[in-house]
This record gives sequence, structure tokens and C-alpha cells, in this order.
Amino acid sequence: MIAAKTLKLSLKSLKDFAKKRLPDEVLRDLDDRDECPLEIVRHMCSPDQLGIQLLFIPEEFGGMGGGAFDVYCVCEEMARIDLGVATAVLATFLGSDPITVGATPEQKKVWLSRIADEGLLFAYGATEPEAGSDLGSLRTTADPVSQDGRVVGYKINGNKQWISNGGIADAYSVLANTPTGPSWFIVEKGAKGFTHDKPEDKHGIRLSNTAALAFNDVYVDADRLVGGVEGQGLNQAQAVFGYTRLMVAAFGLGGGWAALDRAIPYSTKRIQAGAPLSQKQGYTHKLIVPHVARLEAARSYIEETAERIDAGAEGSLNTEGAIAKYMATEAGNAAAEASIQALGGYGYTHEYMVEKISRDVRITTIYEGTSEIMEMTISRDRWQSHLKTRGQHYHERAREFEALHARRSEVGAEIAALALHALAEVMEKARVARLTRYQHVLLRLGELIAYAECAGSLSRRAALLAEGKLNEKANRRFDASALAAISRIFARDAALKVAEDGLRWVVGAGGISDAEIAGFETSLGLPAIHRAQSGLISDLDYVADALYGRAAKRTDLAA
Repeated sequence: MIAAKTLKLSLKSLKDFAKKRLPDEVLRDLDDRDECPLEIVRHMCSPDQLGIQLLFIPEEFGGMGGGAFDVYCVCEEMARIDLGVATAVLATFLGSDPITVGATPEQKKVWLSRIADEGLLFAYGATEPEAGSDLGSLRTTADPVSQDGRVVGYKINGNKQWISNGGIADAYSVLANTPTGPSWFIVEKGAKGFTHDKPEDKHGIRLSNTAALAFNDVYVDADRLVGGVEGQGLNQAQAVFGYTRLMVAAFGLGGGWAALDRAIPYSTKRIQAGAPLSQKQGYTHKLIVPHVARLEAARSYIEETAERIDAGAEGSLNTEGAIAKYMATEAGNAAAEASIQALGGYGYTHEYMVEKISRDVRITTIYEGTSEIMEMTISRDRWQSHLKTRGQHYHERAREFEALHARRSEVGAEIAALALHALAEVMEKARVARLTRYQHVLLRLGELIAYAECAGSLSRRAALLAEGKLNEKANRRFDASALAAISRIFARDAALKVAEDGLRWVVGAGGISDAEIAGFETSLGLPAIHRAQSGLISDLDYVADALYGRAAKRTDLAA
């Protein structure tokens, strides 16, 4: 991990670079021409220039050894600049992941050092036309080539689809089936039989290069088998999902805030019925503040997960990465859509950028695993936790937040606890009635789990900020009072969603009879959740004032 001061300087350098090389007019022009600015991407990844890739590389191979928290901060800032360019940079990180996780010491030294020293661009060649995100269904093959009874190389045949940096990378990590199972191989550009198609004509992230790859008897030496042992590919991929999905979560977060940060100043200048839109609840309380709450709930989960990774938490944190990605990318997508609405007709034009941001951030709910795959990942794992604890997992978590409320009554922890208690009741009813036989119920449980866990995470983050214990690298856009209000807003939303949606799907799947509904409503804590909505408008007002700098003015007047 790098020092907070060093991270701050790196972020400032990135902002300064973007201001100079990627102003709005340049971004719009590149978007119109569907062009990846390869020179700029190489500049960003050049050790003699910006050297952003050094953050991803361990110190022993010439990098800065940035941890998960550092990389999250950089990814959010890159996404605020442009998600297409950010994707091109992240693709090198993704492409080198199998090497970082599973390569031999010699392979790591060669390839990671080349990324650090030469600014080598990588691509991650996993997805296929037929398999999509299902890595277990890949059809690309790598057949051993033997000489004197010893494997000296492999011939790769197959196709890859939707590969970021597919047409511009210097090297590719390619997942292929060997006789003993899926394995990663390193293929350099220009290899005989290796070709790529023209760039895809995409809805968004048009500043990134996305291209299909084709392998026709592409020969690689045996030392290009990552780790030197066949059949380790899926384990190597799984080992980093918690980490890589956290980075895409940061993209969703950055894209969502990039859009809102254009809608907020616009509303201070747009006069309607004699007053700025920023002073109207119909604008701020629908189009701005709820999206701020969802983004900040996602941020809290991203930061907690990043801290756990950096602290060496056991396991890959796949489920935590899935929750972070699901919440942040869905929130970012919704915030960008709301920002178009917030700017009205201007929002629908190229000039004001929010329509481009909306097109760009949309991909974050798709690549590195769709939102639906995230829902399934979340629900399957937490379902096991529910079963192993005989239905007590989320009741126990709820009690933790009841204890937090006793210490910090202002952060909404007691409302988060209501959400978690309700979640436990929904899951238990689903167990008794065997409702997870319905795939849609399982997916909806994934959504409810994500909301409830993020509500708890945000209340914990608000408490840490109030107590002066928040990570020194953490985002501090809001002071403790404003973050506590944001936490209360989101916790109310999460509790209501878990209880009412949970009731809907239990009833909808035939999990209870008509006579049992009233009792189930009580066990969900719906009366308490409804009472917890008290003060919502006041909190929405407070957060709006904080966003527009009015809270400080009111404090000055009161003094």
C-alpha cells in the first residue's frame, strides 16, 4: 500500500492530466468518432509520463504496490474523467491478474516488470461468443505440443468476444481448455494465426477499444502457460473476482458522481417559476439526493471491502465484491439517468455530457459479470450462511447495529437493523416454503441482501467519521452530520424495500396463505419500519442543503 500523501499526489496528477489532455470538447469528439485515444492511454501508462499503471504493480517488480483501497480511489477518479479511457487502463490490470495470482516467480518478474518498465498494455481474454460470463463453458482449446515425450508448447484455437483492448494490446491473457482443464496463457500481439476484428460499434465507452479475437493454431511455448501447471485457470480467475469487481464498482461510483456533479451546478443557474431548481424539493428530492444516498451506500461497502482485502482477509471476498459492484453500478446507472432528466432537454444533447456519461456507465452493470450474475452470486452465498446458522445470520448482524445505535444514535443504525431483521424473516420464510426453487426469488433475495448489508455498512461508516476513525484515504465530501443524514435516508429505503419487496415475493411465490399474511407483516417489523420513515423529508432537506452549500450558510446565520 502507498502513503496517503502519495495517493493524493497521484490523484492530483491524474486530474491535472485530464484537464489538459481530455477536456469535454476532446471527449465529445473522440466519442463521435468512436475512437480510442491510444496515444493518451499509452501516455497514462508510460513510466516516463503519468505512470498510472505503477499503482497496480508490486514494488518488487518496479511498481508502487498500491493496495485495493488505493486502486479503488484511482479507478473512481479515472471514471469521473472518462469511462472508456478508464476501461482501457483497467484492462491491463485485469489482463495481468492471472499472472499476479497464479504465475511462477519467473513469469511474474518478466511480465509485471515489463508492464512497469515499458507500459505494456494487456487484455483479458476470457469471454466467448457462446459462453458469455460463464467461464466454465469456454470452447477455446490449447492442445499440448510434445517433443521427446515432453510438452514444449501449445496450439490455441478458438474465439473471444467483447475483449477490452482487444485491438490495441501488446499482450493477452487467454483462457483456454487443456486436457486437464481451463488454463491461462500469455499470447503476444503478432503471433502467427492470431487476429482481431475491427472495434465493436458500441452504445457507450466509445473511447475504449473492444474487439473480438480469433486463434487459429496459435503456437505458444510452454513457459507461456501461467503457473506452469494445467487446469488452474478457473481457480486463478475466482481468486481475484472480489478484487476486480471492486474496481468496476468504483467505475460505477465515479460515473454516477460525474453525472450528478454536472446536474448539481446546472440546477443553481436554471431558474423556474422565479427560483433556481436547486431550491425546489421536486427536483432535489427526486433527481439528486436519493441517488447521492445510493452512491454513498455503495461507497461505504467498497471502502470496507477494500480495507478487508488490504488487511489480508481470508478468502477472495467474491460475495463482498459482488455486492459492491451490484450496488455501485446500479446506483451509478440510475444517477446518470436521473441527471439527464435533471438537465431536461439539455441533458439529452451531446454538449452537456450527461447523456454520454449515461451511455458509458451502462456497461458497468454488464462487464465483469452482469447485475443478474451478481444477484445470483450474492444470494447463493448468503443463503448458505442463513442455513448454517439456522436462520440467525442476519438477526445476529442486526444486533450488531442495534449496539451501534446505542453508541451513535444519529447514524441510522437502528433502521439498518430493522432491514436486517426483516431480511432474516424473508429468508426463513423462503426456506420453509422452499421458494428458492424459483430462480427469480433467488435473484430478488440477492438484491435485498445487497441493500440491507449496504445500509449497515453506511451507518458504520457514518459512525467512524463522527468518531474520527475513518480511513485517512477515504472520501470526505460530506461532514459527519451530512453523512449521518445520508445514512438515515438510505437505511429507510433499504428497510422498506426488504420488508415490502420480501413480502411481495413470498406471497407471489405462494409461500404463505392469505390468513398468514398479517402475522408475517408483523414478523417483518413493518409497523416499526413505517414509523422509521419519520423525519425523512427533514433529512432530504438537510442533505440537499449540504450538497448546495446551504447548510454552512444556515449555520453562519444561526451563529
